[in-house]
Amino acid sequence: MNGILNILKPKGISSYKVVREVKNILNIKKAGHAGTLDPSASGVLLVCLGQATKIVKFMMELNKHYLGEMTLGVSTDTQDSEGKIIQRKEVNTDIDEKKINKIFQKYKGTISQIPPMFSAVHYKGERLYHLARKGIEVKRNPKKVKIYQLNLIKIIQKKNPIVEFEVVCSKGTYIRTLCNDIGEELGCGAYLSNLVRKKIGSFNIEDSLSLEELKKDNTLGKKYLITIDSALKDLDKITIKGGSNKFDHKR
Repeated sequence: MNGILNILKPKGISSYKVVREVKNILNIKKAGHAGTLDPSASGVLLVCLGQATKIVKFMMELNKHYLGEMTLGVSTDTQDSEGKIIQRKEVNTDIDEKKINKIFQKYKGTISQIPPMFSAVHYKGERLYHLARKGIEVKRNPKKVKIYQLNLIKIIQKKNPIVEFEVVCSKGTYIRTLCNDIGEELGCGAYLSNLVRKKIGSFNIEDSLSLEELKKDNTLGKKYLITIDSALKDLDKITIKGGSNKFDHKR
């Protein structure tokens, strides 16, 4: 079986476990995902099967669209709901839509992010989260990412207000770090309390297949299978002309 499945990843399990379950259900040997979702997040996870594992790097280049919630006044060591609370601050009453929208504007475009310690980034051959679990913190180099859209949906006013937002971003963007940095900017701290990936490139959550559906009927694997050619349709194309060293570059 060669192609891609748009899987609806549930909260509470890792992206690796989703891939492993898909492999077991469909009885295939080779599979991989095109962009990690943290265990606490849900939504679109592209699982590449068979020969499609060769295009994972191209799928990872596609932009991501998320719906998220950040809780103000609390900071955690993982920058999301999975971590330990490391700081609490009172939320000022002047934090309103106008103030948040103003800060959101500052984070649009190309920005620098420092990868969180609880991440899969390698440091001297070891994953950062392995070091973090040992209580070790190391210096991380900032990385450039791009925020194409960052829009406020609403604020749920309570002791620790919840800010609902949507973001469209480049690969490698840490939404939990975005929330953490915005919380610092607001002066009260914040953590990512919920995240749903709605879209990767042209792959929508509305068209995704849940693990439960696949377990009940594994023939859905073939029905929902996206061909390699279809998956690559939105990327740049290079057409090589026979008998010539010339090629056409098309978008």
